Amino acid sequence: MVTVILITGMPGCGKEEFVKIAMDEGYNVIRMGDVVREYAGQSNIDKSDESIGKFANTERELHHSGIWAERTLERLSSNKAVIDGVRGEEEIELFKKELGRDMQIIAIHASPQTRYRRLKKRGRDDAPLDKKQFDQRDERELGWGLGKVISKADHMIVNEGSLDDFRRDVRSLLSQY
Repeated sequence: MVTVILITGMPGCGKEEFVKIAMDEGYNVIRMGDVVREYAGQSNIDKSDESIGKFANTERELHHSGIWAERTLERLSSNKAVIDGVRGEEEIELFKKELGRDMQIIAIHASPQTRYRRLKKRGRDDAPLDKKQFDQRDERELGWGLGKVISKADHMIVNEGSLDDFRRDVRSLLSQY
């Protein structure tokens, strides 16, 4: 039985909605982005996407590419968990090595146009101010290996339809575990 699900996808694809549904289904959820933001806050880094991204990248360079997976694992306290925000192959390898249990990678996909619209609408501190910032963020995330992680997914959910359709797809997939 799969007990750990790794969620991946480009910013704005629907990972947060997946997480909400997983929590409703009894999963413990750990967001890698929250771990990064927590560490950034301890280092007095401002909350802009650019600053957080630079901080995350610097930490990878100072330590190793799997540092955020390592720091996320410190928070794992349940054998029924979703880890949101996996971005690199080294992170996947570290999770597999450290967890020692069956797990699945689920990728969520939405087109760049859909993701940009969603990011602008949600209005978080790290939302892109314009299309140029959006594209730069995508390039940075892909540079960390996100595309390779997505290509290794055990399951792919395409999130281009209605919110109800997406929720139904997520619940259907989670019911398999």
